[in-house]
Amino acid sequence: MEENVRQELDALEQMVFNWKQSYLGDATPDGNNDCLMEEFQEEITTYMSPYLRRLFQCEHLTAEEAEEFHNFCHSQVEDLRNLIREKEQEVEAPPAKPGIWQKVVQQTVFAWRKSP
Repeated sequence: MEENVRQELDALEQMVFNWKQSYLGDATPDGNNDCLMEEFQEEITTYMSPYLRRLFQCEHLTAEEAEEFHNFCHSQVEDLRNLIREKEQEVEAPPAKPGIWQKVVQQTVFAWRKSP
């Protein structure tokens, strides 16, 4: 592989990493992040796949090199999925606020303890 092609692939790799970081930053702790992985997958399919196909057609990449880079790109989607799951698990649910009955019981207990 020529040096200029290697540099081009490095730039594309960095672009994929940047996309992944951006999507990771958009993840919410509520667990409803499937659309992020779908959009990331779509960006790879829309922008990377045609570019790699063109590099292959112009004989700058072999079929194996193009497939390897393509697989790398798609593996980043699964990596994003795993990172988001880890992020969701780190966020603990806030403690439940006491309901009306809990407040009544607490006030009753407090009043009961206060009386002689």
